[in-house]
Amino acid sequence: MADRTPPLATGDLARLVGAGEIDTVVLAFPDMQGRLQGKRFAAPFFLSDVLDHGAEGCNYLLAVDTEMNPADGYAMASWDRGYGDFALRPDPASLRRVPWHPGTALLMADLAWADGTPVAAAPRQILRRQLDRLAGHGLTAHVGTELEFIVFKDTYEQAWDAAYRGLTPANQYNIDYSVLGTGRVEPLLRRIRNEMAGAGLTVESAKGECNPGQHEIAFKYDEALTTCDHHAVYKTGAKEIAAQEGVSLTFMAKYDEREGNSCHIHLSLRDAGGRPAMAGDGPGGMSALMRHFLAGQLAALRDFALLYAPNINSYKRYQPGSFAPTAVAWGHDNRSCALRVVGHGPSLRFENRVPGGDVNPYLAVAGLVAAGLHGVEEELELPAPCAGNAYEGDYVHVPATLREAAEVWQGSALARAAFGEEVVDHYANMARVELAAFDAAVTDWELRRSFERL
Repeated sequence: MADRTPPLATGDLARLVGAGEIDTVVLAFPDMQGRLQGKRFAAPFFLSDVLDHGAEGCNYLLAVDTEMNPADGYAMASWDRGYGDFALRPDPASLRRVPWHPGTALLMADLAWADGTPVAAAPRQILRRQLDRLAGHGLTAHVGTELEFIVFKDTYEQAWDAAYRGLTPANQYNIDYSVLGTGRVEPLLRRIRNEMAGAGLTVESAKGECNPGQHEIAFKYDEALTTCDHHAVYKTGAKEIAAQEGVSLTFMAKYDEREGNSCHIHLSLRDAGGRPAMAGDGPGGMSALMRHFLAGQLAALRDFALLYAPNINSYKRYQPGSFAPTAVAWGHDNRSCALRVVGHGPSLRFENRVPGGDVNPYLAVAGLVAAGLHGVEEELELPAPCAGNAYEGDYVHVPATLREAAEVWQGSALARAAFGEEVVDHYANMARVELAAFDAAVTDWELRRSFERL
């Protein structure tokens, strides 16, 4: 496995451009869905005109649905406001090479208005604001995201033409932890692992999962913003590498009626001195800080579910006995709970098992931090852990639909206090747009049940 390539300094970029090794620079930002949007620049022009001054992009990019249709109801961007530009400000700390595209480097942008004011509803800005709040308590968050995906032997174009039905998975049966099963697609997995290392991610492992063709590649945790950037680069890059290999893969939360694609998120805290802050001499080896932080996760989970499960399809995962949680509960190494405490001593952390592979990591991690701060600032008490099957326990449930999650989010005083009116209204409208599109659609399920028999 290739060693991780460290991030590029801007001086390194100038040297590589001068030597002809890099000719293209991608400047990208995460949109509401967590997808990378942006521009490819000729590298010399990027160095002379963009690196220090930024670029522009149409502000409709934070006001569209999944299919990139401009949507009504957004305060920040509309036909009435003329769909102007916002500024893309390069973040040099995120600069990296992109090994799966020759001669290419990439870096993230933060979004701002013409007067320099940050775009409040931009996912990267939402996370930055919560991390600033956390820093005010002398704390930093370290995060790991665990994305699952399903590989198909069909190309993306073939999958489109087939309406995504009847595709051939890369494995025909459950290969959870199977070395033989991952060996069947190791050329693809190996290329993704090695080229992600070349893009600055620290690769840990790859393993098979339960659904035919399902796999997971794990990367080492890092500071919260860095992990979210890595997540977005990995998700984009894995799809691009799959396309180059003549196959396709999907991160959608629930492709079929079998196991869905999860994205469990692990979070730990460090104090101002860089020391782990979650371990202590309290029950379960937890510090008082961790107990309050975890209690905040429970208190805010339903309010922030829209951040963890942002799409119609997200909610199809939440089935009893599916390893996707239905109960707002926590437990020690208990995979039936929404929140699972794992590790000990310096490695003590919690895992939120609610997000699926479709999650926007910036929004989800912002939610975890905001929820934890609510618990810390209010000194919330942590209830007893679930020691059995949380699916059968008497617990409040994770929202069952996007409609329910959006209604809770829209009416949440906690969300408005943590994120502000603009952010809450913006993402409530995103949910309304998706719900309206889904409500107007005639599904395959309806056709199969109704065409002849009704």
